[in-house]
Amino acid sequence: MTWAWDELRTTQLGDPRLEFRLSRMVEAFAQHPEASCTEALGRAGVKAAYRFWDNPRVQAEDVLVGHAEQCARRGMEYPVVLVAQDTTEIDLTSHPATQGTGYLGSPNGRGLLLHTLLTISPTGVPLGVLRQFTWTRPVEELGKRHRRRKRLLQEKESQRWLDGLAATAEGLPSHPHVVLMGDRESDLFDLFAAPRPGHVDLLVRVCRERRRVEHPAKYLDTALEREPVRGHVQIEIPPRANRQARTAQMAVRWFSLEVHAPCHGPKRPSVRLTFVLVEELNPPQGEKPVRWLLATTLAVDSLEGALRYVQWYAYRWTIERFHFVLKSGCKIEQRQLETVERIERAIPVFSIVAWRLLWLTLEAREKPEVPCTMILEEFEWKVLWITVHARAPQLPAMPPTLREAVRMIAQLGGFLGRKCDGEPGPQTLWRGLRRLHDLSQGWLAAHRHNEVC
Repeated sequence: MTWAWDELRTTQLGDPRLEFRLSRMVEAFAQHPEASCTEALGRAGVKAAYRFWDNPRVQAEDVLVGHAEQCARRGMEYPVVLVAQDTTEIDLTSHPATQGTGYLGSPNGRGLLLHTLLTISPTGVPLGVLRQFTWTRPVEELGKRHRRRKRLLQEKESQRWLDGLAATAEGLPSHPHVVLMGDRESDLFDLFAAPRPGHVDLLVRVCRERRRVEHPAKYLDTALEREPVRGHVQIEIPPRANRQARTAQMAVRWFSLEVHAPCHGPKRPSVRLTFVLVEELNPPQGEKPVRWLLATTLAVDSLEGALRYVQWYAYRWTIERFHFVLKSGCKIEQRQLETVERIERAIPVFSIVAWRLLWLTLEAREKPEVPCTMILEEFEWKVLWITVHARAPQLPAMPPTLREAVRMIAQLGGFLGRKCDGEPGPQTLWRGLRRLHDLSQGWLAAHRHNEVC
């Protein structure tokens, strides 16, 4: 039984042949994420895949059901599970013949939009895709954005954040504590005011600081200036293209306030939220100070609690990495599937593959000492070891650890493994997995040939 079959064993597509084809596709693309369909599946396999994606009985949301159930099972291993929701564009502008596309952020761009809910452990390891939504913007609606305030929330794209809340509650009904996270685009009063189960909390980065609150200052931004600093903490700021790494001294504030509904909408009761502000003190000259303002339905009663929620929100970047792997690793935007309907059925297939690649990358950092047999067959880790240790191919008595195996796989993909290189990322990992699969298949073919001879 392969990992893909085990992961999707509860998927119900109405036909065992469809379920078998799904697991075969997921497994094949996990071994060759960057490959074309023909290269990964072979001539017969690619015909079956196109029939699968062209089958109107296959609903995109049904493809993810089995994986989402496994995702919920993995989440039960933790006292709290994080769910990050985010939207990305699937840009198909370079495939003008694709039927059914809509406009994107650029007026000349064409494609569809994808909204993903990714479950994450409280230590930052992705546990799986809980739900996905796709939609297109009709080209005839282009240029009518200025009318959005006259429309009901249910008619706007902002409704996706509330749909994500409903899907989270539906997908994780038995978990003791779920925290749904979103970036500044999800900072909506309607989201905080929406009904939600008692085990689901919200953690959102604030976009609108000029909002009315129950405070002598009347507005949130002014109230922030009057709140005292509750503590200080040092945070390591990683380097970026235009920023050097540094240790930042951060001031921490938190307080709870009643937030009033926006004036332009219907009259609604206020909502009590806790705000956590982390702000850098004395940044280097020319550097923009790091500043995070979070709004949450969680209670904060200590500096440790405030920093815990800040750390949880920092794991929201995982969903951006997931979308990066889906696009760059699985090449979802380069798949020429002719219609949006086919793309919508292909997205969950490649999403499971993208999750698997990202999970391998981060699980090796979280649980480095577990045996690599959790991801590799015996012959695979032996082929891997002999290939990487060509000058000293003596096999170890015990299988390598997960961290050792992942680093060796990444070396096949170009990772140098020097002390200054840190841990490998998903790019070198997906290239290494592809090469390992080719090496392993060559070993199996030679082994079968020797048996026949």
